[in-house]
Amino acid sequence: MRFLPTSILAGLACLVLAGSAQAQLGPTTIQPPAGNVPYDATFAVGVQIYKCDGAAWTFVAPRATLHNIVGKKVGDHFAGPTWRWRDGSSVVGAKVGEAPSPIGAIPHLLLKAKPTAQGHLFKTTYIQRLATTGGVAPASGTCTPAKTGELSEVRYTAAYVFWRSVRKER
Repeated sequence: MRFLPTSILAGLACLVLAGSAQAQLGPTTIQPPAGNVPYDATFAVGVQIYKCDGAAWTFVAPRATLHNIVGKKVGDHFAGPTWRWRDGSSVVGAKVGEAPSPIGAIPHLLLKAKPTAQGHLFKTTYIQRLATTGGVAPASGTCTPAKTGELSEVRYTAAYVFWRSVRKER
């Protein structure tokens, strides 16, 4: 099981390093627009946090550590949703597309990125969440009025692919 996430990230990294303008990662519903190319990929290990409102579990935020292809920590992912790189650069994402996970995990996503600090992530235009495992909210019957306000942390993993524009600034 430990080798599967690494092999997925290795495959994504090969596409990223190839720099192909035609790279297609994931279903068409989560493809960045033409003029964007992948430039980096990470593997996230963490939790999706949910809160019981007395009747259902509602999503609060993610909390994950981002790793590069060799397993070294390169950043963090947390509420916003925000990705922060080890150099202090960060981006906040806004969901623009979604596709179901083929294994019933949290969905694959396309997010429009808004850089918030200079550095490695500053050129990011889009982020894809792919190859997800786990992270799905607890069963609805487990949130009762007696548990109102309780938090549940559900383990998940995902590959995050960072895209940049190939258009030159004028």
